[in-house]
Amino acid sequence: KLVCKISLFSQAQCCWGVFIILLLGNYWFLPVLYALWLYLDWETPQTGGRRSKWVRNWTVWKYFTDYFPIHLIKTSDLDPSQNYLFGFHPHGILVAGAFGNFCTEYTGFKELFPGLTPYLHILPFWFGCPFFRDYALSTGVVSASKKSVSHVLNNDRGGNVAVIVIGGAEESLDAHPGSLTLSILKRRGFIKMALKYGAHLVPVFSFGENELFKQVANPKGSWLRTLQESLRKIVGFTLPLFHARGIFQYSFGLMPYRKPIHTVVGKPITVKQNLNPTLEEIEQLHQTYLRELNKLFEDHKEKYGIPDHESLLFK
Repeated sequence: KLVCKISLFSQAQCCWGVFIILLLGNYWFLPVLYALWLYLDWETPQTGGRRSKWVRNWTVWKYFTDYFPIHLIKTSDLDPSQNYLFGFHPHGILVAGAFGNFCTEYTGFKELFPGLTPYLHILPFWFGCPFFRDYALSTGVVSASKKSVSHVLNNDRGGNVAVIVIGGAEESLDAHPGSLTLSILKRRGFIKMALKYGAHLVPVFSFGENELFKQVANPKGSWLRTLQESLRKIVGFTLPLFHARGIFQYSFGLMPYRKPIHTVVGKPITVKQNLNPTLEEIEQLHQTYLRELNKLFEDHKEKYGIPDHESLLFK
């Protein structure tokens, strides 16, 4: 179970460490051969990835999804002849709900949505990490680049789902317990992609995502927040300073708290293909998406422990 709790960043660091140790040792030829493989395989994260049914069914993922536990809730049927763009909210610290639901076979996605194949899009940065990239690709993770999203949505037979964590790294800095702040008002790229390919938009809200860790206070204007946002602008990601519980004690550690995650998939918003949308058309669809996302939250918040007076804050 412990392996499940290690963050992406820690896993990537370990993979880099193994790569460097091999390169400096007697087995230097192995990382050299891998570097050649990396060069030849560089485009795979942008062309649908390389998922493995075997990896997605590893028993360790059952322990992972049962730990919190993670639940996937369906509110509407989805036509498998269509392509969809799932907007996932909120980011949280580690996006545990998105990974558990869309990168493993233990929360019932294929039973709830037969005929659909989910692709979770993450920062291209991660696919430059040796060994880790292959492990990530095998779970169904692909790049968040425009080329990658286009590849997923440009499927004439339908049945593809591009899962995008809309708030990205910026939103992770607001991932404090009880926080309902979503970074979305300036995010229109996903709207343009949906219009370009006629992919139906589906808002997804993951209740409990922000409850898994505590984060060091980083209010706007603080030196920590300024440093974190500067890092995000320079390298494309940032590092929330988080903590939770330990393995054998509950006072401090990096393992997430055992808090239930309920990921609710909303009703689809029909999108007609428009290769050259006007700014007005983009804004109109963006507003429609915001209304449907807010409605999804309001309709389910009481069931999942959100007080009636609490509301989403879009920024």
